[in-house]
Amino acid sequence: MVILTLNCGSSSAKYQVYDWENKDILAVGVVERIGLEYSTIEHKATGKEEYKTKFSSPTHKEAIELIIKMLLDNEYGVIKSLSEIGAVGHRVLHGGELFKKSALVTDEVVEQLKKVIPLGPLHMPANIMGIEAARKAMPNVPQAIVLDTAWHQTMPPEAFMYAVPYEWYTNNNVRRYGFHGTSHLYCAKRTAVLLGKKNEDTNVIICHIGNGASVCAVKNGICIDTSMGLTPLEGLVMGTRSGDLDPAILPYMMQNTGMSAQEMDTTLNKKSGLVGICGMSDRRDVLNAANKGNEKAQLAINLECHRLKKYIAGYAALLGGRVDAIVFTAGVGEMGGHIRKGACVGLEIIGAKLDQHKNDICHCRNAEFEISTDDSQIKIFVIPTDEELVITEDAFALMNGTYDVHTNFHYTFEKKEYVNKGRARDLVKNLQKNPELKEIIVLPK
Repeated sequence: MVILTLNCGSSSAKYQVYDWENKDILAVGVVERIGLEYSTIEHKATGKEEYKTKFSSPTHKEAIELIIKMLLDNEYGVIKSLSEIGAVGHRVLHGGELFKKSALVTDEVVEQLKKVIPLGPLHMPANIMGIEAARKAMPNVPQAIVLDTAWHQTMPPEAFMYAVPYEWYTNNNVRRYGFHGTSHLYCAKRTAVLLGKKNEDTNVIICHIGNGASVCAVKNGICIDTSMGLTPLEGLVMGTRSGDLDPAILPYMMQNTGMSAQEMDTTLNKKSGLVGICGMSDRRDVLNAANKGNEKAQLAINLECHRLKKYIAGYAALLGGRVDAIVFTAGVGEMGGHIRKGACVGLEIIGAKLDQHKNDICHCRNAEFEISTDDSQIKIFVIPTDEELVITEDAFALMNGTYDVHTNFHYTFEKKEYVNKGRARDLVKNLQKNPELKEIIVLPK
């Protein structure tokens, strides 16, 4: 039996096929440019050559159909029949206050998700289209939704409420929801394993840094605060998003430039952040430019690290000064040593000491690493996230009738003996190229 996970964006559909019995990934892929003149698919089955092609995909329906065709393909496929798919797990951006945990998809659930569209107008329509297309293509397969916001539902009111008219919350659902929940969940539970502690005894600050970025404060195994808000725009300086700013800037700039509300929204989401400062959003490009003397690129790096450090230190205070670990994850968190360094400089005041040599050699996404000094009171970990595995396990448990909210549910990756087989295979190659990595790999206690 396999579990299929789908992550449908506005013009893309990422997927993964997981062999539940052998606990291994069979295939991954992505369809891009959905709705444009032509679409592309990149499909990689484990042990086989990558397959790429162009095709016509006006909607997510055609994209889902091609994904299924690839999975059944004689040469590049990984299953012989759709009957092998035990469940489908869908990543969904926003659950509002309607969904506090993952759920099986029903007609009623789809209608409830449609009510949340105003809270996530860029992502929710695509998420729902993907769900409807998959249900039509696989009507007899149980399907589940796993929501980015669900993990953060444990925040207390003082963390999720805004100091605006209370009616905005009661009438318009204005509150902090938080995102990257599956990533924060995975990293929080893996941190407990690495520390040899129970989830309920673990305090951790998780920095999920990719093109989108968020920080999460985890106290006694649950989220108590996070940097993103009503939407994924609030918080850290991101690739193209502004993060925190004085709200009075919006009417000021709209009055002075004639920008519409939609133009302002587009500017803050797609033309701000790093790209707004230096014209680049990829941290590698920004770093290369800074190293060549580009002052705006250096400013962008300094801004990102400054904001990140403020959140880490602030969350340390919320955790009462008892922080077991700071975790860096996602693309930049796992590979951007200069961002980790910039964020940690000065955190000695809270007991976190970065080992610069360990940080410099930590450039790998196939193991978990400790990059703090031996005398650091707070551990600093780099943990490759695995949102797809969370979705996979939730989908299987929902299909199997064993699922519950995460405080009452145990994932396979919470076991000391858990191994990501695909990453373990790739790690062998990483160690051949960079033997020093072995020195900083951290194993469960």
